[in-house]
Amino acid sequence: MTVVGEFLRFGVAHGWVPADTAGLLSQPKLLRFTPPGFDTGEAGQRRQVQAAAFRFQVTEPGYEDLSGEQIRRMIALAPSARDRFLVGLLACTGLRIGEALGLHRGDMHLLASSRAVGCGVEGPHVHVRRRTDNPNRALAKSRHHRLVPVTADLVALYTDYQYERDQVAEAAESEMVFVNLFRPPLGRAVSYPNAKEMFDRLARRVGHACRPHMLRHSAATRWLRGGVDRDVVQRLLGHVSPLSMERYRHVDDAEARAAVERVDSLKQRP
Repeated sequence: MTVVGEFLRFGVAHGWVPADTAGLLSQPKLLRFTPPGFDTGEAGQRRQVQAAAFRFQVTEPGYEDLSGEQIRRMIALAPSARDRFLVGLLACTGLRIGEALGLHRGDMHLLASSRAVGCGVEGPHVHVRRRTDNPNRALAKSRHHRLVPVTADLVALYTDYQYERDQVAEAAESEMVFVNLFRPPLGRAVSYPNAKEMFDRLARRVGHACRPHMLRHSAATRWLRGGVDRDVVQRLLGHVSPLSMERYRHVDDAEARAAVERVDSLKQRP
């Protein structure tokens, strides 16, 4: 980017490039911290310098996932049935935190058959719908309705949560799945800040970072490494574009070593 910028300035000097192009290459920046010996001027006028307006991003942020053991420990150390269910739900389904907090009780079809409620899908599953009127402003990113199958273990976690929730009378008035049970206003839908606070507390308990999106990434990585078709994973995650899947398919050290050893074993065959 530096070479390109200097070349354009060179072109401006020789009349090959419009003069106003050079002005687009930099922008004023105020130096809050200066190197030792830097003269800022009597009135600090030299603190303002010209900084590059365009910067090339040389690295992408890493995507962290959690091992099965870490997720099980998170569930075990979560202080309430509600929190255990939330962690288990994100890990099992790969839902975004906004999708989870936006779930209504009617979205939870956790019986072997949901025909009694007008749903022909067999087996326990969760419906993910985009709603713009949730009281906690939770919003599903995807505009398309989808359903995600769930496991018997998650159904058991939900049953425990339902028992815990039934002990709080105020919770019965809310149609939201996740509600406040332990401090006022009781029965109000759990908000984004509430969920962040919960995960921050849990991270201190387990001794490592545990953010909602890490559980989503872990689910996607587990499916892909388990041989699940990419189109199926894309549908489960609610991605519209297949390009969105690239962030989840990273190769770890074990996979790289297995690939090299496999090639080496083939070379040794007669």
